[in-house]
Amino acid sequence: MELRHLQHFVAVAEDQHFTRAAERLMVSQSGLSASIRALERELQTPLFVRTTRRVTLTPAGRALLCEAERILAQVRAAHEAVAAVQGVLRGMLALGSEQCIAGVHVAGLLAAFRREHPDVEICLRQAGSGALAEEVAAGRLDLAFAVRTAQEDTDQLRVVPLTSEPMTVLCHPSHRLATAGAAVAPEELGGEVFVDFHPDWGPRRATDAVFAAAGIRRTVSLEVNDVHSLLDLVDEDLGIAVVPRHFRHKRPSLTALPVKGTGDTVYETVALLPPAQATSPAARALMALLETEGA
Repeated sequence: MELRHLQHFVAVAEDQHFTRAAERLMVSQSGLSASIRALERELQTPLFVRTTRRVTLTPAGRALLCEAERILAQVRAAHEAVAAVQGVLRGMLALGSEQCIAGVHVAGLLAAFRREHPDVEICLRQAGSGALAEEVAAGRLDLAFAVRTAQEDTDQLRVVPLTSEPMTVLCHPSHRLATAGAAVAPEELGGEVFVDFHPDWGPRRATDAVFAAAGIRRTVSLEVNDVHSLLDLVDEDLGIAVVPRHFRHKRPSLTALPVKGTGDTVYETVALLPPAQATSPAARALMALLETEGA
């Protein structure tokens, strides 16, 4: 099995199209097709279901994709490790992050990283914590800044705690909770209209966990995918939001109230990395820089 066969296979799987994959790889379509056929002959099974419009993975193809991505990530890490020993950090840093993550100023951190390592290409992807964990474990991301939910160390994923904080209720100043001006328990919020994020986002998972622990069912009537939309809806008194404490600084006009029973570890920011032996030099350099910046 040749690396180029795996590279070709992953490209076709990503693009779901031979022509587009061939253009991206800058190879002929016939050469790409021959490479995939050679891989299928070696594995003695079809990897794609081909139609006139697109190609999709077979069950065998889906199984191979995870391993192929991991192998290619390890090969890239090996090249970068050799370059690092020679005193030059090259290659690519593939970073994932939740939006408005606590304890990490992602833009500032990446700017400092670029100043120190100008030969490294930076690729950033923003997504929910669940998706980011899957991307790091599969080798598609070098590391990610996410919110700890159910993530624990596994054979493919290492979880490094960074910071934590409690949850806060945000509401309009005219809301009944604002006029009371006291900390609130989850039990007092059961009948409220909630604004919240998509279920894969870390703050939503943290809030869901708070209400589940209290045995309270709640309905999210207004679901968004960005912080500013959430704050706008609360600012118009269309609902309340239970969010990490640092969100209160983004819209000072809103009333912020502590949530009873949510200690400082309810919302925990973590770095998600591959196992130490598979962590790329670029990811190690970024983590070292984060420690320096936070010191």
